[in-house]
Amino acid sequence: MLMDDSGFDAYQQVEVEAQAASASPYQLVLMLIDGFMDNLTRAEGHMAANRLKERGEAIGKCIDIIGGLNSALDMRQGGELAQQMNQLYDFCSMRLFEASVHNDAGKLGEVRTVMGNIQQGWHNFGVAHDA
Repeated sequence: MLMDDSGFDAYQQVEVEAQAASASPYQLVLMLIDGFMDNLTRAEGHMAANRLKERGEAIGKCIDIIGGLNSALDMRQGGELAQQMNQLYDFCSMRLFEASVHNDAGKLGEVRTVMGNIQQGWHNFGVAHDA
């Protein structure tokens, strides 16, 4: 018998909360980006299957995660890098909105490229700094 989805979701939520409680700021950002990429994959799948409600929910989660990443930027101390990240997050949020409104998988692909580059940058940062 397959596990009830709500039970599995609850288990995953507890696991994420446990990881977040002991994570460094670097690890928290990486967890958010990884969660973003997972939800983006879901959105792409729902879009391909024409499941509009689920697509909208997955894109909404992506937008929420980007909002969290953006709000964590220290615009005062982060200088030009923080401003550039802010612009990238704004670009991704707008593309996600457009993808949802126009059911445009190409816009999701644009966001995947940008966020994939950011994700790779964070991985490289962690390797370089043994985070």
